[in-house]
Amino acid sequence: MKIVILAGGLGTRLSEYTKKIPKPMVDINGKPILMHIIESYKRYGFSEFCIALGYKGDVIRRYFFDLAGLSESAIDELMTSETVTVKIPQFNIEVTLANTGRDTLTGGRLKRLKGYIGNETFMLTYGDGLSDVNFKELLIAHKSANKLVTVTAVHPIARFGELKIDEHNNVTSFKEKPQMEQGWVNGGFFVVEPKILEFIEDDATIFEEEPLEYAANINQFLAYKHEGFWYCMDTQRDKDFLENICSDGAIPWMVI
Repeated sequence: MKIVILAGGLGTRLSEYTKKIPKPMVDINGKPILMHIIESYKRYGFSEFCIALGYKGDVIRRYFFDLAGLSESAIDELMTSETVTVKIPQFNIEVTLANTGRDTLTGGRLKRLKGYIGNETFMLTYGDGLSDVNFKELLIAHKSANKLVTVTAVHPIARFGELKIDEHNNVTSFKEKPQMEQGWVNGGFFVVEPKILEFIEDDATIFEEEPLEYAANINQFLAYKHEGFWYCMDTQRDKDFLENICSDGAIPWMVI
């Protein structure tokens, strides 16, 4: 099954890094967050990836060309290709790098990948989120429900420490940035049927708006509730949080 990763956004809230590199290439524990995402899918047996490039896409191209062990002359020739596929033997994965435009929005990026996606169910995610979601179970839930789209629904992590206070104002419990127990948000890990591309008009279409709103309105949108770890890297604080998790030794998104 093909895994599509949207990696073309500007990442303006991480501008201290994204002035030079695209957000998915921001380093977490010695490698780009993009590779953490790929490895989390790989642990469940998925090995075919397509990265939708945009802003500073050449940085991502160069990274995977180097991983593939290509010569400088081959890299020079391929850097101008709109779409190129490379095999990464040490990870046993195949990566397609597709230019989807610098200013194209999320729906438009998917529409541009129509030829790559074909008529097969595919998985979709963004280049900035990490989770310990079980991708095999996510896929089973999608197939069983027979929907157009399934999204992983998650509880976001609170930005501040949570206090539990008794009637005498004594703090009985304190958790620093706990996983919230109330409310669900888009966790960014989808299973999608290619028919959804019919509801994407052009490059200016936001996938999370018209296409998903339409799927919800016709009862073709399933939520797969995930109670485990999930985190999205939007700011320096988020990067620091993920780095601190890694320094503790147990990396939750790499545990099955």
